[in-house]
Amino acid sequence: MNDVSLNPAPFFGDIADGPEGGAAYWLTAADGVRIRAAVWPDGAAGTVLLFTGRTEYAEKYGQSATDLRQRGYATVAIDWRGQGLADRALSDRMVGHVEGFAEYQADLQAVLVLVARLGLPQPLYMLGHSMGACIGLRALMGGLSVRAAVFSAPMWGIAMAAWMRPMAMAVSQLSAWLGQSHRFAPGTAQQTYVAETGFGGNVLTTDPDMWMYMKAQVTARPELALGGPSVGWVHAALTECRALSLMPAPGVPCVTWLGSSEQVVDPGPVHLRMAGWRGGRLEIVPGAEHEIMMETPARRAMFFDGAATLFRANP
Repeated sequence: MNDVSLNPAPFFGDIADGPEGGAAYWLTAADGVRIRAAVWPDGAAGTVLLFTGRTEYAEKYGQSATDLRQRGYATVAIDWRGQGLADRALSDRMVGHVEGFAEYQADLQAVLVLVARLGLPQPLYMLGHSMGACIGLRALMGGLSVRAAVFSAPMWGIAMAAWMRPMAMAVSQLSAWLGQSHRFAPGTAQQTYVAETGFGGNVLTTDPDMWMYMKAQVTARPELALGGPSVGWVHAALTECRALSLMPAPGVPCVTWLGSSEQVVDPGPVHLRMAGWRGGRLEIVPGAEHEIMMETPARRAMFFDGAATLFRANP
C-alpha cells in the first residue's frame, strides 16, 4: 500500500519563484518507488493537481502556482518516477525510462493519499501538461475524482511522420526482446533540451523571460534535469496513446489548450479527442508553442483565466 508519512523532501524555493508556503514531500508508491510532490497549500476555492510533463519537476511550476493562487487555488505538482528528484529506474540518471505507463498511476495514488493527509482545500481539479495530460486522461478514465480538468498540449500522440509510427513501434518492441529497451531512443541523448538549446528556434516557448526561467533552473540544480527518453519509454508511450484513443471520453468537464505552433505532440489526436468529448472544448492559442504555461504574459493570463473559469463553473 502507499506509504505517506509526511516525510519532508528538498524543495528549491529560490528557483521555483512560487508563492509563500511551498514545501515538498517524499512519497512511496505501492511498488516501492520513491517520488516527490511539491505543495503550495493556500487556496480557498480548491486544489489543483498539476501533472507535469516528461523531463519536468515540481519547481518548474512555481510561477504557475502563483497564477493559480491569485485565482484562489492551492497547487500540488508531481515529480513522476524517472524525473526530478524522484527515483530513476536506470544507473544513467539522464535516461527517461519506465516499463509501462501504468507505473505513473501508482505515483498518482500516492499523491492522492498525501492530499488527504494534508487536508488540502476541496474540491480537487486537474491540470495536465503534455505527458502529464496522458497520465491524467488515463486517471479520469479510471475514475479520478476531480470536478473538472484542463489540459495543456496533451500528449495523446507523439509528433512524428505517419510512416515512422509503425517503424517506431517495431523497433521499440524488438529492443525490448533484445534487452535493449534501456537505451536512448534514436536521435536523443543525455543533453537536457533547455540547457543545451538556444532561445532562437526552440519549440517550447516564444517568451525569452520564461525560457531563461527554465534554463536557470536546470543550470542551478542539474540534479533536476533529464535527457532523452529510452526506447522502452517510447514504446510505452505509443502503446498508451493507442490504448487511450480507443476509449470513450470521460464524463468530466474539460478545456484543452493547444498552441497553433505545436511541434512536440501530435495535434491530430487532440482534435479527434476533443471533437468527441461531451462537455469538452478545445482552445487554439495563435502563435503559441508547446509550453503554454511558459508562454508570453498575455497567453499565460488567458490560460489561467480560462482554467479558473472552468473550475468556478464546477464548484
